[in-house]
Amino acid sequence: MYTHQITSDPIDFTILHKIFSAPSRLELSGETRQKVQACREYLDQKIAGQSEPVYGVTTGFGSLCNHSISDTDLGQLQKNLVMSHACGIGEKVPREIVRIMLFLKIQSLSYGKSGVQVQTLERLIEFYNHDILPVVYTQGSLGASGDLAPLAHLSLPLLGLGEVFFENQETPTEQVYKQFGWEPIDLASKEGLALLNGTQFMGAYGAYILMRALELEKWADVIGALSLDAFDGRIEPFFDPVHQVRHHKGQIETAARIRKILQGSALIERPKNHVQDPYSFRCIPQVHGATKDTIKYVAGVFENEINAVTDNPTIFPQEDLIISAGNFHGQPLALALDFLAIAMAELGNISERRVYRLISGARKLPSFLVANPGLNSGFMIPQYTAASIVSQNKQYCTPASIDSIESSQGQEDHVSMGANGAVKALKVMENLEKLLAIELFNAAQALGFRRPASSSPALEQLVKDFGNQVEFVENDKIMYKEMEKAYNFLKNQSVDEYLQTH
Repeated sequence: MYTHQITSDPIDFTILHKIFSAPSRLELSGETRQKVQACREYLDQKIAGQSEPVYGVTTGFGSLCNHSISDTDLGQLQKNLVMSHACGIGEKVPREIVRIMLFLKIQSLSYGKSGVQVQTLERLIEFYNHDILPVVYTQGSLGASGDLAPLAHLSLPLLGLGEVFFENQETPTEQVYKQFGWEPIDLASKEGLALLNGTQFMGAYGAYILMRALELEKWADVIGALSLDAFDGRIEPFFDPVHQVRHHKGQIETAARIRKILQGSALIERPKNHVQDPYSFRCIPQVHGATKDTIKYVAGVFENEINAVTDNPTIFPQEDLIISAGNFHGQPLALALDFLAIAMAELGNISERRVYRLISGARKLPSFLVANPGLNSGFMIPQYTAASIVSQNKQYCTPASIDSIESSQGQEDHVSMGANGAVKALKVMENLEKLLAIELFNAAQALGFRRPASSSPALEQLVKDFGNQVEFVENDKIMYKEMEKAYNFLKNQSVDEYLQTH
C-alpha cells in the first residue's frame, strides 16, 4: 500500500493519480505537525490577549459577524456551526469523490494557517486510512463562502454525528466510533469555520473529473483514428507542417498522436478517390487539440487550489496577523469547471458526428453497418442514443458561473455557483465516456467491412481486444447489452496500451 506523507510540498496530478489509483494511506510529517500545533497555540494566545473581536472565532458567522460570543461558548459555537450548516440534500456524492474531498481538506488544513488542533487533523487522517467516508450530498453549496453544506456533512463525523460509508455500508457514525473506541472531537475556537470554509467539494469533483478527462482525451484520439481509418480517411490533414504554422500545442500534439497510432496502416496509405474528408475527421487535431489545451489550463487552476489555504479567516503567526478575507470564494474553479464541461462536451459532439458518417452508407460501407440493411436496422439507433446524449450535454453546459444569488442577509452578495458547475461537469464527463464507447462500437464494426485490408498494429490490437468482449454484429440483436460492454471496455481498459508502438 502506498503511503503519502502530508507535507508542504506541492501536489500535482501525477501525485494525485498515485494516491487515488490504488489503496493508499496518509501520515503527517513531523514538520507539518509542528506548523499546525504552532498555529493553534498562537491563536489561543491571541484570543486570550486581546479584546477586539475576531470574525468566526469570537463572533457569529455571515451576517451575524457583529454578535460577540463569550469565551465559555467558543467551542459550542463551532459545534453549532457544523450541525446547523449540514443542510445538504439530493443525491449522495460518489464515495471516490468524498475520498478526494477528505484528502483535500486534510491537505488544506496542514499548512498551519487555519488554527485547527492536531487531533482534529489526525482524526480526519484516521477516517481516510480506515476508509471511513462521510455521507455528503450533491446539493446545498453556493460555492462562495466555501462549500459550506457539503463540508459540514464531511465534518459531522468528527463530532460523532451524521452517517458514514464503512465496510460498504452506510452506517451511523456513532456505531463506527464504538467499534474503534473513539471519542468525538471537542472543537476548539475557529475549528468549525476552518472545516466548513474552503473549496474542497468543487476541488474534489474537479480533480476526479480531470484525472479521468486526461485519459478520455487520449481515448478520443485513439478511437478517432480508428474511425478515420474505417471511413477510408486521408492522412494529409495530420501532417506536421500544417499544424506548426498555427502554433496551438494541443493541435500539434493531437496530429502527432494520430500519425503515430496510424503508423503501418495499409488502409491509411492506400490511394483515395476523394479529395477531402468531412470536418469531423479532417479537423480532429483542431477540435481535440483545443480540448487538450483546455484540460491543461483547468488542471493548472486546480493544482493551484489543491495547494492553497481556502478557509477564513487566515492565520499568519509569524506576521502576527489574523485576516478575514475571501479565499473561500470559488470563482476560479467555477469558471474553470464550466470551461472544462464545454471542452469535454465538444469531444463528445465531434465523436457523434463521426458515428453519423460511419453509418451513412458512404465510401462503400453498408448503410447502418450491417451486411443486409432493411431486414436489419443495424447501427441505426446507437447513433440516436449518441445524439440524445450530445443534446443533453449541451444543456448541462449552460454555465453555472454566470449566476449569483444573494445570501446571508446580503453579507454574501456574490457567489460562484461552482458547486453546481462541478456536479454538471461530472455528468458531462460520464456522458463523454458513453459517447466514445458508442463510437468505438461503430468504428470496430466499420473496420470489419474493410477486410482483408488492415489498419495499424496499434488499432488492430485494439479491435482484437475489443472483439473479445463485443462481437461483430452480423444480424440484429439486442444492442443495449453490446453498448454496455463497449462502455465497460472503455472504463476498464488502459488506453496507454494503444499509444505504444506495436
